[in-house]
Amino acid sequence: MSATAVRRTALAASAAALALLATACGGSGDADKGAEGKGEGGSSAAASAPAAKALTAAELEKAALAQSDVKSGKVTTKLPAGDDIAPDKVTADNEACLPLARAHAGVAQGEPASTAKRSWLGTPKKPAPGTKPEDALLAALDVNKTLIGLASYDGGAAEAALKGLSAAAQKCAGGFTATVDGEKTRFLKVATAAAPQGGDEGVAVNLTMAADEGVKAPVKVVVVRKDATVATFSTINMAAMAAGKDYKVPADVIAAQVAKLG
Repeated sequence: MSATAVRRTALAASAAALALLATACGGSGDADKGAEGKGEGGSSAAASAPAAKALTAAELEKAALAQSDVKSGKVTTKLPAGDDIAPDKVTADNEACLPLARAHAGVAQGEPASTAKRSWLGTPKKPAPGTKPEDALLAALDVNKTLIGLASYDGGAAEAALKGLSAAAQKCAGGFTATVDGEKTRFLKVATAAAPQGGDEGVAVNLTMAADEGVKAPVKVVVVRKDATVATFSTINMAAMAAGKDYKVPADVIAAQVAKLG
């Protein structure tokens, strides 16, 4: 996710906090926050069945996450330019690390037959009556933003995409530099995490970004394959990143999207 996207997340979260602050003393808010889920989830074995057929663009759009599929947060169906990155705008200083750079930017691997993109922004906690505006703004940053990229492939390219990402995580464990839409981001290290549940197979990767003032900011990537379609989830949390602290991916959002793939 580019620096532009990170700044946009902060602005969106701050705007949401101001809206919540304005209504903090009255009315009832959204009580249903949804389950926290299982973090990165457990492992799932790769399917041995023959390669499935790629979904068409129309089928993939129908299978993409919609607002009605989630209990909290906001789903964006038409991404702004800063989030809708073209494949040729993503590079890595080490070609072996390109799959990681693409996944972090929400860009599909290889050459899919069809693609679809969404984003999801969590809902900031409603501030208590009398909360100082500056405290409300800080709390607003403690939300996840997830770029969701769907890509459907012909042949065995979907399986190859997962395999290539796993290989990149191993080869680039010591870090790499990605350039996304002209902005460079240095990652200090790469580590795999427990594979996500659901789908036919999946991989979870934790990236450590070199942020300002020496902060080591975490970035989470989860990728799940269902038949010939690969779903990529790239998640940031501004408050956690600024403090260099860990955070959980929105497991309920990931589960909702994977469920729609069948």
